[in-house]
Amino acid sequence: MNERELAGLSEIARRLRIHIIRMISQAASGHPGGSLSAVEILTCLYFREMRIDPADPARADRDRFVLSKGHAAPVLYAALAERGFIPASQLDTLRQASSSLQGHPHRLDTPGVDASTGSLGQGLSMAVGMAFGLRLRPAASPSRVFALIGDGESQEGQIWEAAMTAGFHRLANLCVFLDANDLQIDGRVSAIKDIAPIGEKWQAFRWRVHEIDGHDLRQISSSVAAFRRETEMPTLVIARTVKGKGVSFMEDNVNFHGQAPNARETETALQELGDGR
Repeated sequence: MNERELAGLSEIARRLRIHIIRMISQAASGHPGGSLSAVEILTCLYFREMRIDPADPARADRDRFVLSKGHAAPVLYAALAERGFIPASQLDTLRQASSSLQGHPHRLDTPGVDASTGSLGQGLSMAVGMAFGLRLRPAASPSRVFALIGDGESQEGQIWEAAMTAGFHRLANLCVFLDANDLQIDGRVSAIKDIAPIGEKWQAFRWRVHEIDGHDLRQISSSVAAFRRETEMPTLVIARTVKGKGVSFMEDNVNFHGQAPNARETETALQELGDGR
């Protein structure tokens, strides 16, 4: 990734953060912290790495993306808007009763959404099923499956059942990003039910494990490149992130797990993000 491409992706990430703050503020409801922590991951996937086509969201040879931590839907919607799957003006309808942009993604309502998620733990099982299904096709499929899970979500038993299944069946077409920000709704993941040593656990389940700075676009891209070279087992990328990244008073602040900013906080956040509107 050269400097020009890095600058372009960084600018997209900034815009995604502005969309997240604006739509959650407009809705007066939503989950800013875990949406902001995943911005660079989705920026890299949607604007550099994944085979997708806004003009044909259901094309058979597309890459799939599953947002297992479905409450972070604002970051997905922001990426879909910037990528051209949905109009940016639609973001202002987040969580309205008549909107296709509900608090958790719905694949039948929103172009570009591959899985309806929200019940924590289930999204990874969907991603495993997709990866297995693609491998079972008569002709080899170039499609790959990407999923984003949370560290709080990783306390769910279904995560481990899915991880065991993917490893056992050697689903090398599956790449999972773990948004490891160490905060869940009630506090520190490490204090409530520690999932460490997370890398060793996934390795024991026959996964290739990489650990990166989840806000470093070059490291994210490099981890995807390593995944594309993998032929023996599924890939886990432990992305160390900061909840609320990009907004000073939200960073590493559990209060903004599921709390919308008020008018004053919204103004401050947008100023920090350089939104001149």
